[in-house]
Amino acid sequence: MGNGWSEWPLIIFTVIGQCVVGGFAVVAVVFIRDRLTPEVRMRLIQRMFFLWVLMGVGFVASIMHLGSPLRAVNSLNRLGASALSNEIAAGSLFFALGGFWWLLAVLNKMPRALAKGWLILTMLAGGGFVYAMCRVYAIATVPTWSSGWTPFNFVLTVIIGGPLLGYLLLHCARVTDRVTRFLPPLGVAALLISFAVMILQGADLHTLHSSVQQATTLIPRYGQLQVWRLALLVLGLGLWIVPLFRHKTPSTLWLSVGLALIFTGEIIGRALFYGLHMTVGLV
Repeated sequence: MGNGWSEWPLIIFTVIGQCVVGGFAVVAVVFIRDRLTPEVRMRLIQRMFFLWVLMGVGFVASIMHLGSPLRAVNSLNRLGASALSNEIAAGSLFFALGGFWWLLAVLNKMPRALAKGWLILTMLAGGGFVYAMCRVYAIATVPTWSSGWTPFNFVLTVIIGGPLLGYLLLHCARVTDRVTRFLPPLGVAALLISFAVMILQGADLHTLHSSVQQATTLIPRYGQLQVWRLALLVLGLGLWIVPLFRHKTPSTLWLSVGLALIFTGEIIGRALFYGLHMTVGLV
């Protein structure tokens, strides 16, 4: 029994990857609307560098899971047949498309006629990346993973962490766009849905068992850790949303702290996910 912390490379990879997909989508929508002056546009492009730094950290963590960086290439050996190979390929495609778009844009070499289509394609690749992540854990012999709660939680991470990450980049670039008005309600809605999923999934665990284990015994402090996770998410979103309710602009510092709290909360949730690993047979 444990809380899944031994799978920390996968925890970091999945949480960061999903948040970057959401954050990129927010920024991409602003670019697609094309309401930015050339100066503001370049400023935002420069801030997008941090998206790819985060994505790089996620991929480095995923390589650590393989035990040796030399095995990274082998993860693509069964592309199309293996969910793991498909996940790495989908993530690499998203990383490559987004990173190459950013490189051409920062060098001012990206044709305006091509930019919007490229951004849309990259967003679709990000969606495919998240879908491929979900498929990795659709394992019939692991009932605690192979359920609708897994894609629910993965998508909720995209919607909870992504908007704040995207908003932080827009804020640092001093971008004013109508898109930002919809981000706080989206984050709150995702938080409420996440709370409902936490309750329903907790109840569902009582129905899952193997020949020797009950799912509820896998993590004795499951409920307490979920409460801590929820508290961190509420606090993180609060540092972003409360100033907006008071008609004030959140500071970069508090937005960064809020994002760190959301990352921490989602990391706790993902650790619980890996800690719920249970096969239908014997241990």
